[in-house]
Amino acid sequence: MPVTLQQKTLANGLTIVAEIDPSAATAAAGFFVKTGARDEATPLMGVSHFLEHMMFKGTADISAEQLNQKFDEIGARNNAFTSNDMTCFYAHLLPEAFDSGLDLLGRMMRPALRESDFATEKGVIIEEIAMYEDNPFWLVYEAVLEKHFASHPLSHRVLGTRESIANMQRDEMLEYFTSRYSADNTTVALAGNLDFAKACEQIEALCEGWQRTRVTRDNSEPKLAGGEFTLRNAKVNRGYVLALCRGPSLSDERRYAAGLLSQILGAPDNSRMHWALIEPGLAEEAQSQADPQDGFGQFYVYASGDPDAIDEIWEITQRQMHELRASLTQADLDRLLPKAVTGATIAGERPHDRMHRLGRLFTSTREYIPLEEELAKLSRVTLDDLRECLTAFPLEAVTVGKLLPGS
Repeated sequence: MPVTLQQKTLANGLTIVAEIDPSAATAAAGFFVKTGARDEATPLMGVSHFLEHMMFKGTADISAEQLNQKFDEIGARNNAFTSNDMTCFYAHLLPEAFDSGLDLLGRMMRPALRESDFATEKGVIIEEIAMYEDNPFWLVYEAVLEKHFASHPLSHRVLGTRESIANMQRDEMLEYFTSRYSADNTTVALAGNLDFAKACEQIEALCEGWQRTRVTRDNSEPKLAGGEFTLRNAKVNRGYVLALCRGPSLSDERRYAAGLLSQILGAPDNSRMHWALIEPGLAEEAQSQADPQDGFGQFYVYASGDPDAIDEIWEITQRQMHELRASLTQADLDRLLPKAVTGATIAGERPHDRMHRLGRLFTSTREYIPLEEELAKLSRVTLDDLRECLTAFPLEAVTVGKLLPGS
């Protein structure tokens, strides 16, 4: 039987969307909240991610230990993530455990937010920040974002800073939660072998008391500050360079071309950057990625290698970026398209992946695009489309950050 879309909006504004597949062996559910680092006041940077942690600390009548045990007992593969534009809590289950998993997800979405848990989890998050500070990629990436977006909230670090987490108060988190974890700012995405009508009844019973807050987000394209800088860090012994360029947003049809272009330029193998940097032994890492988001998009380009060679690495990378449009051939497209379509198709075979795709897309755009339609759009990308995308979004670095050894 074909996969079918079902959709319902509750009286309080909570939206339920589902891709039903009776032939699937599993089912998946996710609560997607349209809130992330870009929606935080700067003094509360990191509160969205902090809240993600607090959701696993239990409700008024379920302890953290009981919550984890109950998920384990039904064999759920459950987790959560926070980005700069959304937060998601999800579970992948066997169909016979779906009702129980959905119940647990719905209940944990209204956490106790106990002061004692809040104080304990502060230390956990500060340790997590320290762990990321040991990752050179994240050091330079976060610094580039701050330079790129300047005072715009898109410059916020998802984990926050040591200072913002240490100074955060539990009541400030509660106020943020009340405003943004509202019914009309939440989408429940379902996929796989499930009874949609029954799931809607269950979700309505769980969430009918959730309030509508009419919270909004300014998703106009931000003004970019840009510039170049070099960081020194005594803990690193390699050189790193990361650049951000403008790219199409999630609602822009040119995102399909942008994704293919990023692969031609900097896929892990058989790409322009691979042959120019990795194969000759000049760089250890070299990649590019298109990143379409809500209201804006970007390309990022990244490479690492010997600190003494980092300027040469960046010079060669820039050359590949600038020459990409003129060097594109039909052979590039013919080679890449089958891999891209195959990858997207494989990702669509599991209800877990379908649920994530559905939830992310609907949360950001409020639109539904069947996987088959998206595959068709990807397959129809032409060489002219690639060139037109590069005309509209030339690979010219707006912001460049380098990270080198030293103090």
